Amino acid sequence: MIDALVPLALLGSGLAAGILLSTTLGIIPLMETFPADRYVYSHRYLWARYDPFMPICFGLTVVADVVLAVTAPDRVAQFLFAAAAVTLCCVMGISITKQVPINRWVKSIDPEALPEDFERLDPRSRWRNWNLMRTTLSCAGFALTIAAASVL
Repeated sequence: MIDALVPLALLGSGLAAGILLSTTLGIIPLMETFPADRYVYSHRYLWARYDPFMPICFGLTVVADVVLAVTAPDRVAQFLFAAAAVTLCCVMGISITKQVPINRWVKSIDPEALPEDFERLDPRSRWRNWNLMRTTLSCAGFALTIAAASVL
């Protein structure tokens, strides 16, 4: 079982960290240059593609890390897998409590009839800041998973 879970944990945490890093380095800076209506269109387009994948990716990775934290034959590896699971759970918590409400609000907006106070409500800076926190935690989780796998 360990032989199957270690590659799954590495793949999942690597994909998650890579996607969030790509979002931080490329997508967010691009979206910040868009006028509000184009931002809303683009955000809705992207969210529909990331939403089904990312929760599954994080969920499977956390499960793999937790099982490895309990079953790995080395105490240091167990600790590192547990720490990776905790960091990824923090990412999921930020996603659920901070990002998803913003995503739902943007999805509810008609890009052709933006709220009059959209400039005041524009969520891009909040979304960017929370995503940077998720990216940092996700990369840390990936590094912890690599360290755990290297101990085995």
